[in-house]
Amino acid sequence: MTTGSDILKRMKDENIKYLDLRFTDPRGKTQHVTLDATIVDEDLFEEGTMFDGSSIGGWKAINESDMVLMPDPTATYMDPFFGASTLCIVCDILEPLTYQPYNRDPRTTAKKAEAFVKSSGVGDSVVFGPEPEFFIFDDVKYSNTPYKVGFSVDHSEPAHQQ
Repeated sequence: MTTGSDILKRMKDENIKYLDLRFTDPRGKTQHVTLDATIVDEDLFEEGTMFDGSSIGGWKAINESDMVLMPDPTATYMDPFFGASTLCIVCDILEPLTYQPYNRDPRTTAKKAEAFVKSSGVGDSVVFGPEPEFFIFDDVKYSNTPYKVGFSVDHSEPAHQQ
């Protein structure tokens, strides 16, 4: 099992410059807070770090906006796109007074779903992923002439599959 100490050692050994705390908002968009390696310590992995939950759509009102980002040391990966060496770590969102998982955190929901699947005997693992959605059209025609503004789409799917 990976611990906070293991992460700190890795950051030092590999000369990692930044730790990127990542989480998913209710709409499925990845949010993040990047910390300079010099301010990352054991306390981060024991107590988490506070952030403003009112800045995340659908989470908290401004008068109750404090929330905790709790890094999961078992969920790390190097960011292949950032210019400086950056270790990404997935976080859980916790309520600051109780340190209980926040019920609108998609990761909390996924953990609950996994626990249900295992406890009910339906399965022993679950797989979650994004839903890539797109449409393929045979042809698109549009018009922006006076008295005829609009578009029409031609495609081979029957109307009942749209």
